[in-house]
Amino acid sequence: MRVLIIVVAVLALTLASMRAADKPATAPTQAAALQPAAINDTYPGLASSGLTLARLADLPKGTVLKAGDLTIAEKEVADEIAKAPKEVQDQLKKNAFFLLEQMATRHLLLQEAKAALAKDGKDTSDLSEQGVVKAFFAKLTADAEVSDEEIAEFYKNNKDAVGGAELDKVKPQIAAYLRQQKQQELVARHIKVMGQRTAIEVSAAWAKQQAAPAKDNPVDKARASGKPSLVDFGSKGCRPCDMLAPILEALKIKYDGKANVLFVSVVQDQILAARYGIDSIPVQVFFDKDGKEVSRHVGFFPQEEIEKRMAKMGVK
Repeated sequence: MRVLIIVVAVLALTLASMRAADKPATAPTQAAALQPAAINDTYPGLASSGLTLARLADLPKGTVLKAGDLTIAEKEVADEIAKAPKEVQDQLKKNAFFLLEQMATRHLLLQEAKAALAKDGKDTSDLSEQGVVKAFFAKLTADAEVSDEEIAEFYKNNKDAVGGAELDKVKPQIAAYLRQQKQQELVARHIKVMGQRTAIEVSAAWAKQQAAPAKDNPVDKARASGKPSLVDFGSKGCRPCDMLAPILEALKIKYDGKANVLFVSVVQDQILAARYGIDSIPVQVFFDKDGKEVSRHVGFFPQEEIEKRMAKMGVK
């Protein structure tokens, strides 16, 4: 279901460039004015991971990205699309920027992982690329811990989804799941600021071409509507997803004209789900009226809890 995706985390963070509407505008400093435009300042939300802090630049014809010794040509992106399963090729054509982001992240992350592990004196010669990155991720997330309170809260909100089993019987599994989520979030944070560690340039002309088709989807349209949005990513046949279905229908009626309530199938919209960091289901993502992600929740979410989150965004 994924094409060249190194890690797609359950992000609790907003996209770097999505500023709150009430943030006061300030005049750019002379140094900032000399800096090339950042991708997410020009096209908010277009980048979602490794290219979040990349800069737009005039690159040679046919070149779409440069970062250190890495150069990616437009043809390479097209070739990757052609190699993808036919059922996602059309999705990738609309999301070619996302594919470029995954390609660049893969290369730059592997370089970084090898350097970090070598610094620790670890021999990676016998490891595959995936093994090297996995070892690096283990180093990054070694301190991730889960509290009893977090386990109890998850159990409370997902009791039906675990078959009604007593907490003591499923506590180890819940702890492992939540620890994995925290590890993925730490990795995602690390990837998002990759541009602070490596100067990354993306073709300004090519990025402009990709911006419109990338936003041609229900989620980005809802975010641009000027109303708060709740987006549930899931799939039919998933028990907690099916339990949420009637709740979403009730919320659509309750918030008609006040907020957007959407369901996105991760089977039918694989690339869109990947762009939004969905690697487990169901996931509910909450956006305020400015399109800024304010929170997300993993697993079944009772209607009253969803309504509390919506109320915090001013929707009643």
